[in-house]
Amino acid sequence: MPLPSAYDVALAAERRAAARLLLAHPLVTSTGPHGDTFPLIRRHADWLAQRFQQVFGYRLLVEASYARLFKAGLGPGSGHRLQRPSTGTPFTPRTYAYLALALSVLVTAPEQLLLSQLVADLRAAAVDAGIEIDDTGRQSERRTLAAALRQLVDWGVLVETEGHVSAVAEERDGEALLTVDREIARAIVAGPLAQSRDGADLVRRAADPGFGGPRTYVRRRLVETPVVHLDDLTEAEREWLRTRQRRESQAFSELLGLEAEIRAEGIALVDPDDELTDLHLPGTGTVAQAALLLVERLVDRLRPEDPGHPAVGGRLIIGVPVPDGLLPELLDELIEEYGRRSNWQRGLLDDRDGLLAAVLDVLVRMRLMAPIAPVRADGHGLPEGYGEAAPEGRSVTGVSAARGQDRTDSTSGWVLLAAAARFATTVAVKRRTEDDGTPGTPEQPKEQHR
Repeated sequence: MPLPSAYDVALAAERRAAARLLLAHPLVTSTGPHGDTFPLIRRHADWLAQRFQQVFGYRLLVEASYARLFKAGLGPGSGHRLQRPSTGTPFTPRTYAYLALALSVLVTAPEQLLLSQLVADLRAAAVDAGIEIDDTGRQSERRTLAAALRQLVDWGVLVETEGHVSAVAEERDGEALLTVDREIARAIVAGPLAQSRDGADLVRRAADPGFGGPRTYVRRRLVETPVVHLDDLTEAEREWLRTRQRRESQAFSELLGLEAEIRAEGIALVDPDDELTDLHLPGTGTVAQAALLLVERLVDRLRPEDPGHPAVGGRLIIGVPVPDGLLPELLDELIEEYGRRSNWQRGLLDDRDGLLAAVLDVLVRMRLMAPIAPVRADGHGLPEGYGEAAPEGRSVTGVSAARGQDRTDSTSGWVLLAAAARFATTVAVKRRTEDDGTPGTPEQPKEQHR
């Protein structure tokens, strides 16, 4: 087979750069922070639209001044939340409500309007929708409204022609002149609103892969989540992935430059450039540092000594339960060892329950830990996507009991998932002996800090 020409290499690199940008930033404007790459998206619009539709079932809209990749959801508990850029604080339900109400007003708003008029129209829209909102004169409420409007500015829906939307939080009668891009406002919402009865129905419909079935849904999970454990998938999805995983890993490498880590417990797509993520671990800040140290300790304490390999009859272990009380105990140890001398935030050190909750939130979003729901003897109460109760000794094709969540008591707790082993400080490798007849395993570094 002849080697690709310099033109082919450059063409593939341009398309990959455009696809990566759209995947990480589904709305790209010509004047926004990624405007320098926008010409690439327009140049390869037809190819990109075809590939996103074929691979993920995503629709791509490219106009003169913006490009919008309409992604689909993954079901309950799998969303990528918005955050306030200044603090990293996640949007609250109230912030999302203001965001939705503002969009409902702006899709038919005049080209320019005053900030005070937008607030008045937003309140009227809330009344029409039967949504109760607090008095926007309260300081906390005004900050929440300002955060929603700031997000619209970042998206390019609003342009601050004179003044700033933050005026709504700084003073009660703060004013600004805003220019509205109605086209972008109409392109923001991706879910099937018209067909949905309520919020839960919208989440369900948005996650429907349509004619693509298991193929499309698994690809979406692979590219949109840090790791896909086998028991996240249905039996049909696992079977499709089992027969296609090598070819899929090659396709993801060519399309997006991602490398697949394939393990018995699942698959993770790794970005060597560390760009296609909204969450970093290792990361900076008190919560990220504590999360990394905590997961290292948990792996050291809880990793099974010899789980076997499911391909040769062993039981697949995707997760192990965390004993009650171990999490606060380890966090206390970490604070004493590192917190005082590492300049961790004083407020978090004084609120250890809050710090632990924030750390667990990071580890859950990274798919390194998962909460256990109480499970009755009849199997009810299992978490979403967990599957029906199953006997001991399941293999790769039957994984509903692979997280060690077989509980019949009324308590809840946590499970440490297999992907957490990537963050172990040491790697134990079972070496071949002279007479055991098993294949040798290459030596791995003892210290693997990540």
